[in-house]
Amino acid sequence: MNKCKRILALVLVLILTVTAGIVGVNAATADTAEVAADTASGITVYFKGDGKTTPYVYYWNSLPQNVEVEYPGVKMSLDSTQTGGNWYKFTFKDLTKVNLIFTDGTDTLEGQISGELSRTTGEWWYKDGKWRSYNPDVPRDYDSSDMREDTIYFIITTRFYDGDTGNNVHCWDDPQAGNPDSDPAWRGDFKGLIDKLDYIKALGFSAIWITPVVTNGSGYDYHGYHAMDFATVDVRYESEGATYQDLIDAAHEKDMKIIQDVVWQHTGNFGESFFCPVFEKDLSADLSNLEESMIPTDYLLESYGLASPEAYYAQKPAVQYQQRLDLMKNLSSSSQNSTGSHPSSTDFTMDKVSTSDKYNPNNYYHTGYFQSLNWDDWTCKYAQIAGDCVDLNTENPAVAEYLVDTYSDYIDMGVDGFRVDTVRHISRLSLNTMYNDAINQAAAAVGNPNFYMFGEICCRFSQVWYRDHACESVQFYTWDEPDTSLTSQWNYDNSAESINENMNLTFEHYEKYDSVNNQPTSTNAFLNGIDYHTPDYSKSSGMGAIDFQMHWCFDSAGGAFGIAKSGDKYFNDSTWNVVYVESHDYAPDQSQKTRFTGSTQTWAENLSLMFTFRGIPCLYYGGEVQFKAGVQMDVGPNAPLEDTGRAYFGDYLEGDVTATDFSEYTASGTVADTLSSPLAKHITKLNAVRRAIPALQKGQYTVDSKYVSGNMAYIRRYSDAAEGVDSLALVSVSGGATFKGIPNGTYIDAITGDVKNVTNGTLTVDSIGKANARVYVCCASGFTGIDGAIGETNLTYLK
Repeated sequence: MNKCKRILALVLVLILTVTAGIVGVNAATADTAEVAADTASGITVYFKGDGKTTPYVYYWNSLPQNVEVEYPGVKMSLDSTQTGGNWYKFTFKDLTKVNLIFTDGTDTLEGQISGELSRTTGEWWYKDGKWRSYNPDVPRDYDSSDMREDTIYFIITTRFYDGDTGNNVHCWDDPQAGNPDSDPAWRGDFKGLIDKLDYIKALGFSAIWITPVVTNGSGYDYHGYHAMDFATVDVRYESEGATYQDLIDAAHEKDMKIIQDVVWQHTGNFGESFFCPVFEKDLSADLSNLEESMIPTDYLLESYGLASPEAYYAQKPAVQYQQRLDLMKNLSSSSQNSTGSHPSSTDFTMDKVSTSDKYNPNNYYHTGYFQSLNWDDWTCKYAQIAGDCVDLNTENPAVAEYLVDTYSDYIDMGVDGFRVDTVRHISRLSLNTMYNDAINQAAAAVGNPNFYMFGEICCRFSQVWYRDHACESVQFYTWDEPDTSLTSQWNYDNSAESINENMNLTFEHYEKYDSVNNQPTSTNAFLNGIDYHTPDYSKSSGMGAIDFQMHWCFDSAGGAFGIAKSGDKYFNDSTWNVVYVESHDYAPDQSQKTRFTGSTQTWAENLSLMFTFRGIPCLYYGGEVQFKAGVQMDVGPNAPLEDTGRAYFGDYLEGDVTATDFSEYTASGTVADTLSSPLAKHITKLNAVRRAIPALQKGQYTVDSKYVSGNMAYIRRYSDAAEGVDSLALVSVSGGATFKGIPNGTYIDAITGDVKNVTNGTLTVDSIGKANARVYVCCASGFTGIDGAIGETNLTYLK
């Protein structure tokens, strides 16, 4: 297999001879070289100083003409007009691109106060190691609204759209998978997503959930779940002018949100830069080549008496893996965890933490004590769930502090929400004590009180409680701790003894709260009669959830609707649940590991329910055209990606699309055909209907027979006097219904525009076909009504 084009990092080589005649520009010369005037074109950079040292800018390799200066560069000017203070400015006239480094003006390499950077046309602010296209000290105008007002389009970034072929690269397991040069695992990128934001907006989605962006390291890491450095963005996603910050800004300019997939439970098995730096990634090397790009650190080599990286790689792969895993986890435990449904007394000893100075010395990871894994009980919270998913010790305050601090930086960039991976493999006590509040507070501190987290509590089960374990169930994680008997004992120092005690507290928590009896209930999702009431979030954990129960039962809309009605009272507020039919991991129960195999009509019926019932609808990329239906979702590096449910989608997106608003667009080429498919049109209309009716976004619901009769029928209402909103909708999916005890007045169906005048508190919907829907909106005086049908009418299923 030929190698894809290598990703090359620019390398600055400065040869400084410490003599008066050769050293670079002195301070006096730098003052005279300073560019002081603003210009309507060119590049302007701002640097946030420390108030003590005046920064300089060293630059070279510019376009369209090459302009450069001798090291250490030119002194920047203090710009007193910038909010926040200590902002220094420099303008490059008539340039469209430049490489630069900020320095302290001294003639040594140690005087550099940034790494090597580059910028293109525009104004750019550099603070705390990050570029922004705005002054980060100025509160953003972007409205971070309630996430329930949005619908979510979920993509694997590398498999969505290839905007820059220059950053394509194979994983080093691509040869095993058989991925050709025309379709390397790392193919889609941020530029491609930016280019196709209008496609997603044309479908009507206003939030985009993207797979993890952090620097990864493994043989098959295109999905982003094998972190090597949580603090940096993987260079394989980025292009000139298409950094992660550029993506966030571009989405916000279109009134769209970015939801970042985050992993707190594990790293990859090549270590992580803070927790266990056993490898460094050489970004100038061939990133598809393990031995060229992944360089063992001295820490790894010296730990095993190895003289060189070549000596490490000369060992058998199994030995290599064992060595790095031992440094990360400490595998030498002479005992192991019990295998009962709850921890036993033997699990409370110090045997489960590391006291070694060499192997896992800080207890950043769980140790080799946890060797017996049962996916369905307490052991799944402390054991390694896969070879490339090395489990962090989430009960260690130092782990929590690093993760919270690091992911707060992404919030500061403008990320609107987190999808939190593998939540069921973390104790709720740990999350509620050290993570959830801290993350939400970090978001509020930067002006985003509507930041939203939802967790993957993976419960592949079609009952309300997961295998009779409350602590393993989805709804359990939406609640805060009911008392302080355990949280008050939490230890915040990082000794092995304290970490062991914290783990013991999570064991006690499991024993105390695992029974499905006496679990809390809530009315937050339910109408009081047909009246909306203010929800009580005093007992909320601060983290919502993916609705795995509905997901698992979506072989039919009726099945999903039934499980929701049975279990909603056990959620703190199920109107926040993220609801999908399929994901990158699973489809519903009858197909499980393949992309959804149901008919187009079944798909449409599921969507009609999702977009009108409680919760936040989410669509996995390609579902709008039944992309790869029936194909196995994920087989690892054992088949080409093209033959899996994670295939490249970009071929469907070729052509031009311009979204003039959500669900409104013009398009040409293949993408126009994609948007014209029956399911795509179905989704586009459902998005438009939901966006126009507040009750469908944030409304509580009732199925009480006193007010509703029908197989899939419900009343939804949302009221907010401060907003001047009182939205009432009567919904029927796939069949007839009767609504009773409702306000008199005019009701308009958002699907067809049909008008009914209610005079006796009753409205009847005649029988409609499978997947069809009726959404009668109350337009009586005092209610938030609509003018007629919303979106295109007489579609294949909505008619």
